[in-house]
Amino acid sequence: MNFKEAVKKNAEITELINASEKCLDVMNYTEHGLRHAMYVARVTEMILRKLGYDDETVELGFIAGYMHDTGNSVNRNYHGHISAVFAYEILKEMKMSFKNINIITAAIGNHEEETGTPVNPVSAALIIADKSDAHRTRVTQKYDPNEIHDRVNHAIKKNLVYINSEKRTISSRIYMNSTSSVMEYFEIYLSRISMSEKAAKLLDCTFKLYINDVLINSPKDIKGPMTIADNNEQTLNEG
Repeated sequence: MNFKEAVKKNAEITELINASEKCLDVMNYTEHGLRHAMYVARVTEMILRKLGYDDETVELGFIAGYMHDTGNSVNRNYHGHISAVFAYEILKEMKMSFKNINIITAAIGNHEEETGTPVNPVSAALIIADKSDAHRTRVTQKYDPNEIHDRVNHAIKKNLVYINSEKRTISSRIYMNSTSSVMEYFEIYLSRISMSEKAAKLLDCTFKLYINDVLINSPKDIKGPMTIADNNEQTLNEG
C-alpha cells in the first residue's frame, strides 16, 4: 500500500489539519495549515532521502511531517503528544505495521522543543524541517507589527535548507530585512536552533545556521574542518 498517497487523500487527516489552522488563527498564531504540513512533510522526506535512508524510512518521514501538528485541533499545549495519538489511531486503521507506526508517533510526539528530543532518524529530520519553516507566508492577514512572532516571520523573505551528504552538513539559510533583527529572531528561535543541532547530531551531521549569508552558530563539524561556503551543497527547499 502507498501510505504516503493514502495519508494525503485521507479526509480525516485533512480535516484535522484544517481544524488546527482555524484554532491557531483565532489565537493569532502563525500559519499551521496545509501549507505548513506539506512544507514540513516535503523537507523531512528530502532530508532523509539526501542522507541515504531507504525508501520506507523516507515515506515515514513524509507521513510524520504531514501529520505532526494535527493535535493543535485540540489544544496548543502538548499538541505533539495529541498529534501522535491521532496518528496512531488513524495509521492503525489504515493497516500500517506497528513497527512503522511507532517510528512515526515517536517522531511526532517529540517534535516540540518544550518536551521533545530527537529519538530516531525520522524524528531528527522532522525537527529540522519543522523549525526551518520561518517565512512571511506564515503570517496571517491579522499581521500585528507589535507582535514579535509576526514581526520576525514577516521580515524573512526567503528561507532555504541545504544538505551535503558527503560532508554531513545540514544548513539553514535565512534572508531577512530590517523590519526585524537577528536578536529578535533568536529571542523566539534559540531553543529551536539548539534542538535542530541535536537532531543533526543524531543524523551524524552538523547543523549550520546562516542569516543573510553570515554563519550564526559555531558548530563543530563531524567530518573535517568547517567551511562557510560550499558550492557542492544541494538545495532542499526554498520558501
